[in-house]
Amino acid sequence: MGKIRIVHYINQFFAGIGGEEMAHIKPEVREEKIGPGLALEAGFKGEAEIVATVICGDSYFGENMEEAKVEVLDLIKKYNPDLVIAGPAFNAGRYGVAAGGVAEAVQQELGIPAITGMYIENPGADMYKKSVYIVETKNSAAGMKDAVDKIVPLALKLVKGEEIGSPAEEHYHARGIRKNYFTDKRGSARAVDMLIKKLNNEPFETEFPMPDFDKVDPNPAVKDITKAKIAIVTSGGIVPHGNPDHIESSSAQRYGKYDIEGVMDLVEGEWETAHGGHDPIYANQDADRVIPVDVLRDLEKEGKIGSLHRYFYSTVGNGTAVSNSKKFAEEFSKELVADGVNAVILTST
Repeated sequence: MGKIRIVHYINQFFAGIGGEEMAHIKPEVREEKIGPGLALEAGFKGEAEIVATVICGDSYFGENMEEAKVEVLDLIKKYNPDLVIAGPAFNAGRYGVAAGGVAEAVQQELGIPAITGMYIENPGADMYKKSVYIVETKNSAAGMKDAVDKIVPLALKLVKGEEIGSPAEEHYHARGIRKNYFTDKRGSARAVDMLIKKLNNEPFETEFPMPDFDKVDPNPAVKDITKAKIAIVTSGGIVPHGNPDHIESSSAQRYGKYDIEGVMDLVEGEWETAHGGHDPIYANQDADRVIPVDVLRDLEKEGKIGSLHRYFYSTVGNGTAVSNSKKFAEEFSKELVADGVNAVILTST
């Protein structure tokens, strides 16, 4: 086998084209190694070469996922690669979703091994870890060398058809796949050993890690809804026309706070959705379909609620990291409490 042929997928930022202002660019290809591709190719120490780099803007991919996948695959297959590397995307949410989507499509539709790398909180890691090998990376490009050192050996094993070790051995995100193996101790003896270590406060590693669910206890019911001040918080992306805060259509990095004092109805042309994960037509026609300002105004007039808070808070839930969602809520919930809000209606899409 000669040199392994690699096609590398990156976004507009790592291609040096630009940041958010260029996130709309359509897929294109360059027959050279660019940005992180230089470090990746060097990591293979002559065993592989990057024959082409496919570039796509994060916003374009997120807003046109099916079309973008087809366009990217068409560019990739022209170079008949032995391997496709996407990213690494670190903690860039939209980039992670695109990198995972490309790697999955390459494997499923072209039958070519593919690999990527992401930080644990990247939404793309959770979306694609069952179908794609995603190497664990640090949360920013400052961890590029560490990412390359992990991607290269695993990529070589994939191309050569060698047996892949456990996530701990190969440094990829656990895929939820369990494999049988032989050991010299039966399960009951191993369990007792772990129990003794636990009782003695000694370190041990479980053979059956449980998922970590975030449990949130509900607040007590509102005592008198007819006197309550009600606020709206949405992940449906409703924003004033033109999206003045530039909330991302996927993997949002920010939220907006909007004044609806005196607004009785969210009129077409004045309000719209920034959400890139659903057909926006109906939300743009009548944003009350996502946040029911009109109905709450009626309830306010009828005395069935005390009042509707003058501000609502909005972001896009499409692929947005849990850590970002918690950060947003920690910020604006303090404002809601300070403004005397008694209850919040949370809406999605």
